[in-house]
Order: sequence, then C-alpha cells, then structure tokens
Amino acid sequence: DVQLVESGGGLVQPGGSLRLTCAASGVTFDDFAVGWFRQTPGKEREGVAAVDIDNSTVYANSLKGRFTVSLNNAQNQLDLQMNNLKPEDTAVYYCAAGHPKYEYRVLSSSDYTYWGQGTQVTVS
Repeated sequence: DVQLVESGGGLVQPGGSLRLTCAASGVTFDDFAVGWFRQTPGKEREGVAAVDIDNSTVYANSLKGRFTVSLNNAQNQLDLQMNNLKPEDTAVYYCAAGHPKYEYRVLSSSDYTYWGQGTQVTVS
C-alpha cells in the first residue's frame, strides 16, 4: 500500500516559520513528480511547490521567495520550508506524488495519483 504522511503543521504567528515533512512508504519519490498542495474550505486545491521527475523545482508565483521545497531521496521524504507566513497561508497542506504529463501541469492537482491526509497550518 502507498502511504504519504504529512507532519509539521500547527499554529504560528504571522511572520513565523514552519517546516512540513512528507514521509512515503510503498512508493519511491524518485520515480515521481512530488509536490505540496493546499486547500481552504470552499476553494479548489492549489499547487504550492513541486519537484518534477527531473528534479527541477516549481513554485506558485505568489509563494516564490517564502517557500522552499526539497526532496530527500535517501529518506524518501519531501519537505516544505515556509517562512514569513501570512494569514492567507492558512490551509490544509497536502503532499502528493504523480506523473504530470507536461511540465506546465506540475502544480495541477488533477495530475497527481497519491495523496496524504493533509496537515493543518494556521497563521494567526
């Protein structure tokens, strides 16, 4: 069975930092594009950052400079360092693995197959 388990969410004040971790079993991240997505009630799930299968990194334009995604193949783990957090970053953050057909779809949630259960990030 494939399992993606996110951790590291919580409550943080504006301007603070959090580091999210996604640990995988039953799947090797090196064989997939892997990414972070987030969702708030009533809104579509949006792509935050991803590491494509060629190890290139992609970020949502609005988050560049504050968020950093990193893939640790040795530990089969995907991290998201989030700095200078803002109230609008409040969301449930999900880790996912998949095979987006085109590079421009690396932040498209519909192109991902495996998902974690999510971790809540609240900035207040």
